[in-house]
Amino acid sequence: MRTDNVRAAAVQIAPDLSGRAGTMERVLNAIAEAADKGAQLIVFPETFVPYYPYFSFVLPPVQQGAPHLKLYEEAVVVPSAETAAVADAARRRRLVIVLGVNERDHGSLYNTQLVFDADGTIVLKRRKITPTYHERMIWGQGDGSGLKVAETAVGRVGALACWEHYNPLARYALMAQHEEIHASHFPGSLVGPIFGEQIEVTMRHHALESGCFVVNATGWLTEEQIAGIHPDPKLQKGLRDGCMTCIVSPEGRHLAPPLTQGEGILIADLDMRLIAKRKRMMDSVGHYARPELLSLVHDAQPALPIHQITVPPPVAPGEETERHKMMPAATRPNEEADHV
Repeated sequence: MRTDNVRAAAVQIAPDLSGRAGTMERVLNAIAEAADKGAQLIVFPETFVPYYPYFSFVLPPVQQGAPHLKLYEEAVVVPSAETAAVADAARRRRLVIVLGVNERDHGSLYNTQLVFDADGTIVLKRRKITPTYHERMIWGQGDGSGLKVAETAVGRVGALACWEHYNPLARYALMAQHEEIHASHFPGSLVGPIFGEQIEVTMRHHALESGCFVVNATGWLTEEQIAGIHPDPKLQKGLRDGCMTCIVSPEGRHLAPPLTQGEGILIADLDMRLIAKRKRMMDSVGHYARPELLSLVHDAQPALPIHQITVPPPVAPGEETERHKMMPAATRPNEEADHV
């Protein structure tokens, strides 16, 4: 049963760059630690399992073949033993979990967000709609079917990854569905200090504009991991800082000091009554909106590579159904069209 207070956790830890198994162990350990601290909602960094493709930021395309293929081998299939393990943890500890994964779907990889409800059900699987810059060499594009808010044990949860937050219409699609908690994540340990500063501005702005809570998780790399990704000290600078794990209220305030360095789990209590307090003043998709002037068209259909058309079976004379009678004569089975 939902309450007026939700304890949220945002996880900032390092993945295991050697593969999926090691990172999954860290995920399950972090879930247990956060649950022991009373968390009801846990958010992990972007494509945390097996790891974010940091190599793509510092290697030229001609040198990315081997690490890209390794990422294929270590990526997560949905469903799989990995998703079952997270679902089991969610169910046993009565948690809502938002996990970023590299999802493999046959010959393509996707930046995917999975939302597990407290009964272990995957209530949302969505793919990043537009990979950013270097990421376009790694992942395919998602579609509008994932731009939806999931009803969970902790409230209405929406999710976006990284620079999807710079697509205002993607954010508005979730806002218009009245998200109460926005789960977001970035890779962390990327670009430099300015990235963390930009993340903070973006998260606080979305909280204010949407009138929701934002729980954001960024990843972390150790110095040993950075050296293993690239030996050049100049390029290694692009694999440091850029962390801003934070939990923000609908009033745009940090509910706990954000994590910008090192590993840790940020915990904060969300007073859900603050949503109404904020929206009483400014509901951007309600009393503050002008839909007769400005509105969003959202194509929520999955983008499929094949559309199959099934031909109705032949109908014997005298056994026409109402559906057949309504069909144009030229398309009725076992009939010839009238010609003038």
